[in-house]
Amino acid sequence: MVTKKLLLLSFLIQCISFFAFSQEIITAERYLEMVSENYANMRDFEAGITIQSNGSTMTGTVSYLVPYFLRIDFTAPAEQVIVFNGEMLTLYLPDYRATLTQEVSSGRSSAAGQGLRILRRNYTPSYVTGPAPVPLEGTAESVVKLRLTRRSGSESFREIIVSVNPNTKLIRRMDGVTLAGGLVRFDFAAIKINQGIPEQRFIYDSPASSNMYNNFLFRDTD
Repeated sequence: MVTKKLLLLSFLIQCISFFAFSQEIITAERYLEMVSENYANMRDFEAGITIQSNGSTMTGTVSYLVPYFLRIDFTAPAEQVIVFNGEMLTLYLPDYRATLTQEVSSGRSSAAGQGLRILRRNYTPSYVTGPAPVPLEGTAESVVKLRLTRRSGSESFREIIVSVNPNTKLIRRMDGVTLAGGLVRFDFAAIKINQGIPEQRFIYDSPASSNMYNNFLFRDTD
C-alpha cells in the first residue's frame, strides 16, 4: 500500500513538473522583442503625451507615421509644436516667437525610424519585479515593467523603465534616469493605432511673425 502511494505521489509530481515547465518562459529580452515587433507592424500611431522633467510638465498629442514622420502638438506650453518629416526637424516656440529648424541627412533620418531596435541594441533588458503585471502608479492599470540598463557609457540615460500594457503590448510609460540622477518621464494615454494618418499632417507652416533660426543643432554637411 505504501509503495502504491509513493508511486502515485511520484506520478503526480512528474505531471505537475511537466505542466509547469512546458509553459513558455518569456525572458525580458524576448518580451522587449515582442513589444518591438508590435510597433514594427504599425503604420501609424497617435496618443496623448505627458512629459515630466525637472519639475516641469508638458502635455500634448503625438502623431507618428512610418517610416519617420513625427509631430507633437502641445497644449502646455500652448501652441508649441515639434515636427519631423524625415528631412527637416522643426520646433516652434511661441513664448520666444521663434521657429528652429534643422536639416537632417538621409542617413540620420533612416536611423530615426529604428525605434525600439535602438534600445534593444544599446540596453540590456530585465524585469523590474518579474513577468507578472504590477500596478502602474497613479492609474488603475497594471503593466509589465522592464528595466533597460545601458551597455556602454555613451548612452544619455543610465537606465530606462518601460511600462507595457500586457494585453496590447503598447508602452504606457517610460522613465529615463539620466547620468546625473534626474528623471524624465513620458506617459502615453488614449493610444490609437492604424487610424490612416495622412502625410499632410506633418506639413507645418510656422507663424509669419516668428523669428527663424536654421540648422540650430548642427550644420549638415554629410
